[in-house]
Amino acid sequence: MELIRGIHNIRHRHRGAAVTIGNFDGVHRGHQAMIARLREQASRRGCPAYVVTFEPHPAEYLTPHRAPARLTGWREKLRRLGNSGIDGVVVLRFDQHLAGLDAASFATDLLGERLGVSHVLVGDDFRFGCARGGDLNLLLELGKRAGFDVCAMETIEVANERVSSTRVRAAIALGDFAAAEQMLGEPYRVSGRVVRGDAMGRRLGWPTANLRLAAARLPLQGIYAARVCGDDLRDWPAAVSVGVRPTVDGRVAVFEVHLIGFEGDLYGSHLSVEPVKWLRGAKQFADLNALAAQIGRDIQQAEQVLRGNPDSDEALK
Repeated sequence: MELIRGIHNIRHRHRGAAVTIGNFDGVHRGHQAMIARLREQASRRGCPAYVVTFEPHPAEYLTPHRAPARLTGWREKLRRLGNSGIDGVVVLRFDQHLAGLDAASFATDLLGERLGVSHVLVGDDFRFGCARGGDLNLLLELGKRAGFDVCAMETIEVANERVSSTRVRAAIALGDFAAAEQMLGEPYRVSGRVVRGDAMGRRLGWPTANLRLAAARLPLQGIYAARVCGDDLRDWPAAVSVGVRPTVDGRVAVFEVHLIGFEGDLYGSHLSVEPVKWLRGAKQFADLNALAAQIGRDIQQAEQVLRGNPDSDEALK
């Protein structure tokens, strides 16, 4: 899969492609079906199939305080797009210029002139241009003027409901990881590199690996039982804390992973964390001793969950 960063990197060989356009957060089964359809259409036309996406997410640029939590960081998103069999990903920087393009300019200038697309596949609810002013009917009309054809794809449903990034986020926020996996087509995972933290976990007797995440916000909050992969680790049992740590007056959300029974140095490692079960929400404790005792109970409960005994010790909560 080729990664094309920005319009200025479009070359002659990229022109004439079939494309689909969107944020593709999570690359869920609806996205996967769209890409599969695009690949079929591109194969019939004898042209490459590209995903056109944006960085940052438009909502993060336009309304940062109300932007949805990201399902995947950039690295994980590219991994999932690569697994879809797409030929390439065109990444457009979402900035003041792109945000201000009206629908006609987006279709004729950006898609037609600068990207030189031959075919566009979108969902039947597709909106584009400044203030989302363009819809499918307008894109069909503009495509005729600009020299590319347009097709729309019907909604993909799972369990009789439309698959969307919003629904996946809601399932994860509720701790329904089975539903999230059904919509994503694989387990939900969070990936990041281990960086140095403030060593609070080690001082409390429960050392943690602190992940630096590509996504500014996640649809997770609280304490989880999880499995961890990365480097020489495979499905390693863990207890994970996501949040601002109210007992130590935390102000910045952190993602801390205690790998149960692990001894060693993980700094610089890239870990993939699969949350399995939500254990409890964040709570402020009277002192650090009380916090350390609760962390011990959290780890015991996580171990029980991961051994297949989720209700064996409810008193640990």
